Amino acid sequence: MKAKNLCIIPARVGSKRISRKNIKIFKGKPINAYSIISAIESELFDEVMVSTDESEIAEIAKSYRATIPFIRSEQNSNDFATTADVLFEVINSYQSIWKEFDNICCIYPTALFVNADRLIEGFEILSNGPDSMLPLLSFDYPIWRSFKVNENSCLENNWSEFSNIRSQDLSTAYHDAEQWNGIG
Repeated sequence: MKAKNLCIIPARVGSKRISRKNIKIFKGKPINAYSIISAIESELFDEVMVSTDESEIAEIAKSYRATIPFIRSEQNSNDFATTADVLFEVINSYQSIWKEFDNICCIYPTALFVNADRLIEGFEILSNGPDSMLPLLSFDYPIWRSFKVNENSCLENNWSEFSNIRSQDLSTAYHDAEQWNGIG
């Protein structure tokens, strides 16, 4: 029996840094359209859905063939809701209508550079063992040597114990590339 795969694209309206960023036009299309198109073109998913709290985002998503089976709750539309909160809400909402999936992929609506080939590559890796995965990037320079501005507006080391260690002797640190996450 073929596994059932769901793609979730979390696109809320309330971005604080860039207002309405998920639907800003980039090269002729709303930004969130690129994630939807890549997910559909990959042919990996039985359903590509957008979790949103806003009707304009929902209408744009539908115009690119994503589904909007339910509107995101107010609780998971605020500045403190995590991606995990949103994913669990979607999974629980599907389970409440007796719909379950074997694999779930979360693609961020602003992941302009994700494409069908990268999604297929990730799915093949996921199919061969790990329970979950996400694309990572290494920091260009060791984060262990980073600074912060303290309450007196002075610079101080984030980790003073590493200030006299050569950068090449510090371990590599990674961060989420914020493109997609897969759960098997």
